[in-house]
Order: sequence, then structure tokens, then C-alpha cells
Amino acid sequence: MAPKTSRRDFIVNSSKAGLGIYAASTILSSCSSTKKVNTGNNSTGFQQTPLPYSYNSLNDAIDGTTMEIHYSKHAAGYATNLQNAAKNENVDTGKPLEEVLSKISKYSATMRNNAGGHYNHELFWKSMSPKSDQKPTGKLATAIDESFGSFETFKTQFSDAGKNRFGSGWAWLIVDADKKLRIGSTPNQDNPLMDVAEIKGFPLLGLDVWEHAYYLRYQNKRPDYIASWWKVVNWEFIGGRYQSVV
Repeated sequence: MAPKTSRRDFIVNSSKAGLGIYAASTILSSCSSTKKVNTGNNSTGFQQTPLPYSYNSLNDAIDGTTMEIHYSKHAAGYATNLQNAAKNENVDTGKPLEEVLSKISKYSATMRNNAGGHYNHELFWKSMSPKSDQKPTGKLATAIDESFGSFETFKTQFSDAGKNRFGSGWAWLIVDADKKLRIGSTPNQDNPLMDVAEIKGFPLLGLDVWEHAYYLRYQNKRPDYIASWWKVVNWEFIGGRYQSVV
């Protein structure tokens, strides 16, 4: 037979339980609060900017025909569709695109797909160069070593993020809200600046793993494309982005 519980004991125990629930909810609240991602003075417009090299300049990794189709058809389409969506949804195109991305859940799927597609490609072109240094230097090199153990380990983990992204999408190196380097991936044209993203932070480096980025030369061999792509990464540009937000 269970012992009787006095009214006083019930009140005391209920109060303790209430305090426990309050404490737990406080901890959960503090854990779920998110810091704002620092984007520094980096900003992206709504117009497509000129490609910073000729179509065949990255031939060590990407053939000229692929680059031309990718830039003049796919990326140009995102830019045009983004401008149309901005007009339809009363978005001020005089402000940085990053502001739209940070609250993309408030907009249409058309805006999400094309704002992401435009931003991602604008970063992608600048992240490559025919005069790649092959490895980062300075503060970024130090941060990569501290975060991943070595540059080679970082390359392996980043490559795996691209190889293992199911379907179409992107692999990313980001700086999170705590100024830590992280690797991740997003589907389709999502990116880490979006409030709906699987991984959140400031994108330093993005790799396009949609098939249109590599299919003419590599067919279905995405790992071969990724292995070659490292030859043209613009580490000077990526290092500058890193220093602008830490």
C-alpha cells in the first residue's frame, strides 16, 4: 500500500518540480538562442557581375565550354529571375542581397531559389583563379590547421561534403557566429546565410556540385571534378573574406 502524501508534501514537491522545469527551460532557451552571423563589409548586389577571367582560363579544372554555359546561361538566369522576383515581392534592390537571404523564409520559393542561385554563383566565380596559390596562407591557414588539424585533413573533409551531397547542391567552408570554421553542405541553391539553412554562418568558400558545373568533362564522376577543382581555388580571395569577419 502506497504511503499517504500530505497536502504540505504535495505543495513542496510540486514547487520543486516547477523549479526544475523552469531551470530546464531556461537552459534550453539559452542553448537555442542564436548569435548573429557577422558578414563584415561584404555585400552582394542583384546584378550579375563580369566574370573575372576568360571562360577557358580555368582549363586545368573546368573546360571553357562548361564555364561559358554555366555563367551565361545558368547563372545569368538566376540573376534575371531574382530581379523579377524582387520586383514582384517589393524588395529594395539597393540593399545587399545578404539581407534578403537572412530572412528568406518570409519570401516565395522563387525568391529562395534564385536569390540563393545568384549569391552562390557570384561567390563561386570569385573563389577561383587561373593563378591559384594551391594553399591558403596567413590567418586563414592558421585557422584551418587549428580547426581541422591540417590543410590536407580540411581538403578531405570538404571534398567529402561535396561528394556526399545527395543530388544537387553546394559544399561550404564557413565562419559561424562564434567565429569558428565549419564545413557543411546545402541542397539545391540554399546557402549558410539563409535562416532555413542546414548549416549557418558566413560563407568563405563554396563549391558547386550541380551536374551542370562539371558534366561535359567529368560526366558522372563528381569526385574527379572536386579533385581537379582544388587546382584553381583563389586562396588570396578566400583569405581576405576570412579576415573581414574575424
